[in-house]
Order: sequence, then C-alpha cells, then structure tokens
Amino acid sequence: MTFTGWPAEALDFYERLEADNSKTFWQAHREQYEDAVRAPMEWLLADLEPEFGPGKVFRPNRDIRFSADKTPYKTHIGAHLESGGYIQLSADGLACGNGMYQLAPDQLERYRAAVAEDVSGTELERVIARVERAGPRVHGRDSLKSAPRGYPRDHPRIELLRHKGLVAWQDWEPSKWLGTRAAYTRITGFLHASQPLRDWLDGHVGPSELPSR
Repeated sequence: MTFTGWPAEALDFYERLEADNSKTFWQAHREQYEDAVRAPMEWLLADLEPEFGPGKVFRPNRDIRFSADKTPYKTHIGAHLESGGYIQLSADGLACGNGMYQLAPDQLERYRAAVAEDVSGTELERVIARVERAGPRVHGRDSLKSAPRGYPRDHPRIELLRHKGLVAWQDWEPSKWLGTRAAYTRITGFLHASQPLRDWLDGHVGPSELPSR
C-alpha cells in the first residue's frame, strides 16, 4: 500500500503507552500498534526504497539489561534507511535524522583528520551551512569538553573536532498534515536537504573497518 501518513490513533497509542508502559497495556493494544503505527511505517519505507534504499523498523522493546529504567517498551517507533537516514514517530510528533550518530574509534580518527585538514575541514563547514539553510540543524554527539589529544585548543574548527558523532536533525510537532501524504513530502525533503552531510561523512570517514563485537 502507498503511505498516506499516520492516523491519529498512532499518536494516541504512544500517549497512552507513556502513561502505562507495561506488558499488560502492550498486549491489550498490540493491534492498534500494528495497524496505526507499524504498518504505515512499513508502507513509508517501501515508498522510499527506490530512491533511498531499503529500510528497517527497529524493535519496539527496550534493552533493559544495563538500564536503571526497566520500562519494557520504547515510546517511539524508529526506522533506519540503508542510505543513512532515520525516521521516528512518537507522541511528540515526527523527527528525522541523517549522519553518523556514534563513530567507532577508526572512524573517529578519520573524522578528526578530515576536520583538521584545511580543504576537507572548510568543505565540512560549507556543507553544514548549506544543510542548515535548508531547515535541518546539525548537531555533534557525545562531544568532549576539551580538545581531543593531539589537536590544539585554538584550532579554527575545534568545536567540530570535539564531536564523536555528527548528525542533521529536524522535528515537527503533531498536526493534521501528519495524517496525509504531506508527511512523505517532509521526510523526503529532509533526506534531500541533509544528504550533503552524509556524502561528506561517507567520503571522508566511511564505515568502520574494525571487527564487530
């Protein structure tokens, strides 16, 4: 089926899940999740696949093994695209991301070398400015409070050097358009606007070459 947005029942599901994050609630309302939340996300991914590659819906269960928060379910649905994009729906509305959220050690080494180098570093600054003019905001992740080892504190791109991840992000509060094809338009608009950042990261950082844990 063609994606035509998420019905109001999707937001209602997450509003109620936030109030009662329990297995009892989930089992009683699983059909609502499958029909109003997950099915539209899968239709969206199918529509996006010809241009952005296949996508994967993340599991709704939280990993609580090492968390003090033992609530069993995520209060959002998230999906990842092969091209690097991320889509999320919750009671707060729609959000999209793109970039590299958490750099592995070898990726981080290549990222910092590219940021420090004048040509590639100034190119990244131009890319960020271009992305932000289009609407998304670019954020660093897990940033150091001081300069990384081996780099001067007065480097002209010290703020970028401190980051351990770099992503473009945009979110929208719930509105009537979320239940229409306009949601698809906003998502693809974000993916196009943020692609220059992903291209820079793919070209200068690339995937981790370390063995998987």
